Amino acid sequence: MEVLFGGSFDPVHVGHLIVAEAAAEQLDAAVRFVPAREQPFKRAAHGATAEQRAAMLDLAVAGNPRLSVDRIELTLPSPSYTIRTLQALARREPGNRFTLLLGADAAQELSSWHEVEALPGLAELAVFARPGAAVPRHRLIRRVLEVPGVEVSATLVRERVRRGLSIRYLVPDAVRDYIVARGLYR
Repeated sequence: MEVLFGGSFDPVHVGHLIVAEAAAEQLDAAVRFVPAREQPFKRAAHGATAEQRAAMLDLAVAGNPRLSVDRIELTLPSPSYTIRTLQALARREPGNRFTLLLGADAAQELSSWHEVEALPGLAELAVFARPGAAVPRHRLIRRVLEVPGVEVSATLVRERVRRGLSIRYLVPDAVRDYIVARGLYR
């Protein structure tokens, strides 16, 4: 079983990494971060390109054998619909079974997802609570994971960079260095 953790990751921060580590432990599985090319529910322009976001993920997971980055959505048409990603992964890795890891905020939007009814044939859904968002009741949700609640968001990180404030301890040092070196989010 492989766990897929999709999102914008604009930028990846410690909250994402804590969730991934907790999921890896609870599900006894490797976790793949799957950066979106363009999320259908977040059509505003990203602060970093898809490749920059993937590169920051590579830096963030370096040295952790349970975490990896899969760029499959960067090769698919926009917007990044989860069902398309799962179908592409099923073609690329026949016989592999996936668990899709979602935050409670994303799970609350499940009923409006593109072709949501096809999800169970391709992946199980595991949801984690997020600060300010309880896990919704939905028949497709198979597991609820307990993860430490950390109130950090990519929006907060981008805003702090824009204002010239420190993002130390909000993102891994290598990600902070990447952001500074490329002048992202200013």
